[in-house]
Amino acid sequence: MRLVIQRVERASVRVGTETVGEIGAGALVLVGIAHGDDAATANRAGDRLVNLRYFEDETGRTNRSIVDVGGAMLLVSQFTLLADTSHGRRPGFAAAAAPDMAAPIVERLADHVAAAGVPVARGRFGASMAVELVNDGPFTLVLDVD
Repeated sequence: MRLVIQRVERASVRVGTETVGEIGAGALVLVGIAHGDDAATANRAGDRLVNLRYFEDETGRTNRSIVDVGGAMLLVSQFTLLADTSHGRRPGFAAAAAPDMAAPIVERLADHVAAAGVPVARGRFGASMAVELVNDGPFTLVLDVD
């Protein structure tokens, strides 16, 4: 599983003209599910997401988690995070899990984060989405979870 975490002032995701997910301050997390990822992977990733300290404290140091600051999370599935660009000019996506395997893992991740007390909004799995965000920092992390 590969996660791209962006600290945001606000973020939203639309499918067509419908806003399907929207948050204020917190994190936009793009989620790529790989072959071999399972419920246990989702739980480990969820624990990392809620406990990772990437929000500033009163001294400006990144010592606070999303739970500490009362932030929300917008999770958006994005299989292209697992692209292989090492050969040729066209990315390959063989490392990405099939949609029927990936969708329940993304939902498990969202449920795990929500169970930790973080408000969670979601994109729509498999849809063509328009994602808007106001990056805070900018502050972006890439997290690989095995």
